[in-house]
Amino acid sequence: MNDDFTTPVPSRREVPHYHGDAVRALLVIAAILIVVSAFMLGASPLGGVAAVLAAIILVIVAGVTNPAQLWIHWVGAALAALGALFFGSTALGSYRTGGIVSDPVAFIFTMALAIICLIALYLATRTIRGMMLREPR
Repeated sequence: MNDDFTTPVPSRREVPHYHGDAVRALLVIAAILIVVSAFMLGASPLGGVAAVLAAIILVIVAGVTNPAQLWIHWVGAALAALGALFFGSTALGSYRTGGIVSDPVAFIFTMALAIICLIALYLATRTIRGMMLREPR
């Protein structure tokens, strides 16, 4: 796509399979869950600084997401993939060691984050595919 900042941003309806708005919302929801879980003792798989930093990065990427620039969708997809991998493996490890019983709140937060990241990854991938192929409607 064109990275020229003077080029008008196309309407999301002009880009087939554009799901950037949904990805943006999912990234912000994930950021909120990360921050909330950090304030619930032991519910976050991230430390305090890491949780705030992750939330800031997610919100910045969400804020920059637009239908005119392909690169930001790759960044969103990469963050979603990393989140799915990290939170999914953390939730699985917690499940296998009995963490679901000893700390169900932490397990639910971690599993919710993994699912949100998987959905964001799927939608970001569809957006990238649609933008790269320029499929006609």
